[in-house]
Amino acid sequence: MTSDPSGTELDAPALRKRVADFIAAHDPATTGRTDLLAARFDAGLAWVHFPEGLGGLGAPRSLQSVVDAEFDARGAAPAGREGLIIGLGMAAPTILAFGTPEQRARFLKPLYTGEEVWCQLFSEPGAGSDLAALGTRAQRDGDGWVVNGQKVWTSLAHRARWAILVARTDPDVPKHQGLTYFICDMSAEGVDVRPLRQLTGEAEFNEVYLTDVRIPDSQRIGAVGAGWKVAQTTLMNERVSIGGNTEPREGGLIGVVAGIWRSRPELRTPGLHDALLKLWVEAEAARLTKERLRQQLAVGQPGPEGSAAKYSYSRLNQEISGLELELLGQDGLVYDDWSFRRPDGVDFTQRGAGFHYLRSKGNSIEGGTSEILRNIIAERILGLPAEIRVDKDVAWKDLPK
Repeated sequence: MTSDPSGTELDAPALRKRVADFIAAHDPATTGRTDLLAARFDAGLAWVHFPEGLGGLGAPRSLQSVVDAEFDARGAAPAGREGLIIGLGMAAPTILAFGTPEQRARFLKPLYTGEEVWCQLFSEPGAGSDLAALGTRAQRDGDGWVVNGQKVWTSLAHRARWAILVARTDPDVPKHQGLTYFICDMSAEGVDVRPLRQLTGEAEFNEVYLTDVRIPDSQRIGAVGAGWKVAQTTLMNERVSIGGNTEPREGGLIGVVAGIWRSRPELRTPGLHDALLKLWVEAEAARLTKERLRQQLAVGQPGPEGSAAKYSYSRLNQEISGLELELLGQDGLVYDDWSFRRPDGVDFTQRGAGFHYLRSKGNSIEGGTSEILRNIIAERILGLPAEIRVDKDVAWKDLPK
């Protein structure tokens, strides 16, 4: 049984009492959102498995759901967190795992409260699926680094204060060995953010140009050349963040399509009925699998299983949205919302069939392409022979560009 420094056992009843005492001292009705989250962080009730002083209590990760449910029941759930998914789901666990004490103390609290938004500078136009082939260069200059390159598909870059960045610091070694991981100030001179308009008309994503951007060495995470190892922590958490969220039965897009089926009997045909049943069963199997994954995460760290969750999420969204168009016929082809907006996230249940169909095409690209995820599932979960990689031991500078 885990105990805090005072000797109090940190079990579910003890944490429920902590939340009750916290709410008694910080009334959600009269305490501002940022102040409430800051106090929750200081009380160790942000991420209970994090160390004390960093938003946690050093408790088992499995108890996080107890704390979250208790805050929710008392009307103090941290609403409006959609634009913080990269900071909360990717930057925070990476900084905890590899950051210095100074980096943890500086970045974790404003990240949690939402005072500082984060983005992810990983993908590049010439190295999307093959992240290790990226060409953005970081060159040592005194006590810092100078970065030049281009990144793409960057959610929230137009709002972000900070970015997690992987850049090449040594082109003379094989591609996986010459990478280093940094924290990039998005307000620094030389950072140019440009919107990327999508099929939907919106621009969730951006392309980011880095021209002689200076990064102090104090904002390097992990050792020089260890960027690939650090990035794996980010990527595994990213795939869980995108595809591993648990939902109630008929949650998400399958619930939308099932609702159409029930409310409009004139749309039904035997063939569409069979297609809906098939996807309903697959969505339910995926939901239960994700629930099991979340339970595994409660007692450890995310592994390659998150890739399977993200892959199934992408495939099902695309197939279900296609069935929705078939059900609606010509009504499903109407798309009159092609306006330029910059949303912080995507809620498939709040939009129409045309949006579902168009936006779901990006699901198999963002957060790791489905092709790469299939390789991960095959090699790391199923134990199948690895795909032949002829460039594994070739210096990056000698690879075809």
